[in-house]
Amino acid sequence: MEKIRVIGAGLAGSEAAIYLAKKGYNVDLFEMRPKYQTGAHTTDYPAEFVCSNSLGSLDILSASGLLKQEAIELGSTLFPTAIKNKVPSGNSLSIDRFGFCKEIKEIINSLSNITTINEKYEKIDTSIPTIIATGPLSAKELAQNIKEEFGENDFHFYDAIAPIIEKDSIDFTKAFYASRWDKGNADFINCPMNKEEYENFYNILINAQRAPLKEFEASYFEGCMPIEVMASRGIDTLRFGPMKPVGLFDKRIETQFKKNQFYAVVQLRQDDKMANLYNLVGFQTNLKWGEQKKLIQSIPSLENATITRYGVMHANTFINSPKILNKHLQTKKYANLFFAGQITGVEGYCESISTGLFAAINIDRHLKNKPLISLNNETMLGALIDYITFEEHKKFQPINANWGITKEVEGDKRKLKDKKYKNELRSKRAMDEIEKIKNIIGE
Repeated sequence: MEKIRVIGAGLAGSEAAIYLAKKGYNVDLFEMRPKYQTGAHTTDYPAEFVCSNSLGSLDILSASGLLKQEAIELGSTLFPTAIKNKVPSGNSLSIDRFGFCKEIKEIINSLSNITTINEKYEKIDTSIPTIIATGPLSAKELAQNIKEEFGENDFHFYDAIAPIIEKDSIDFTKAFYASRWDKGNADFINCPMNKEEYENFYNILINAQRAPLKEFEASYFEGCMPIEVMASRGIDTLRFGPMKPVGLFDKRIETQFKKNQFYAVVQLRQDDKMANLYNLVGFQTNLKWGEQKKLIQSIPSLENATITRYGVMHANTFINSPKILNKHLQTKKYANLFFAGQITGVEGYCESISTGLFAAINIDRHLKNKPLISLNNETMLGALIDYITFEEHKKFQPINANWGITKEVEGDKRKLKDKKYKNELRSKRAMDEIEKIKNIIGE
């Protein structure tokens, strides 16, 4: 049977390697730990959980729960193993992290056709079918090689990302669409503030608690400008920066065109092709998530905002997937090369595992000369892949599973206001599609 290389024995790489070994392939699984440490990992186990031991909700009516169930139906090994190692945490899947990764190591060791190679993988060899799943902390040598293969501007390092909210949770009795000075299309949603509202927002911001940075990340933030750092430079800094009100007018209010109507304005920019998600412009932040929620919901028109991604700051690398990958997680340049996990621009444990499985499914089909699998955005996994491979992103940034990236469901608009009912329709639709794909894979 043909040899396949899987680079990285994290969550995505371990899932991919196990799936392919069970299919009969000889798998070389490259993992530079423990010989070379990342600064984030603490063991030499595969599939180590770094920051948290939670995989989120098990409820299929949640975005995370649906993603897990889709992957389980498609042949995941890691999710069932995680469930076996579950610790009490309500309806969430929190695990004994060491019990989990120890069991994954035992599974890998039990598969005689997986050879673990504890060395750095530094240069892509496209003559051998390969899945790169090196996560957010890829070795410098491999990162440089990816830049050489795909272009200097197509392998990114970022310090901070801004929160994303659902459009449907915005109060449009206060918010309005406009572009600055009415130039071009009115693409931005604008949330205006008066002086009192701005000062309340500012006081919440400067007194908010920040998430601690890991020691190995600290050096990456010297040139970063999160919103709380800007605010610390003075009360008016934000009003002359990302929250400047100049040239933004709500046409529902009668005023002279050139006179500023507002004291400050928070702008939101479309983040997905269906215009369900919007990110807060200039709101890169390292605040704790609870503090972010309090801050965002202090903004007039965002009092009931549904936050689908909180802002984070950490060392990370990811490829420009919209340019590099197709919807099979295969590179457009090399048919033998696939990517999976956080290096593709998905965020989170569940997302990494699921894309590792999906890349493995497709590299198997590629080697058997079968049509590659794609999923539509009615499924959670399909919506994730659709998002990270959407070619018209103006500024591609990582995303995790959320309902906002899935296709809208149709039906009685009054009934669809009930979130449970709406999510029941979404989940049923997704699992019906997964069943079709499962049958295709099994043929």
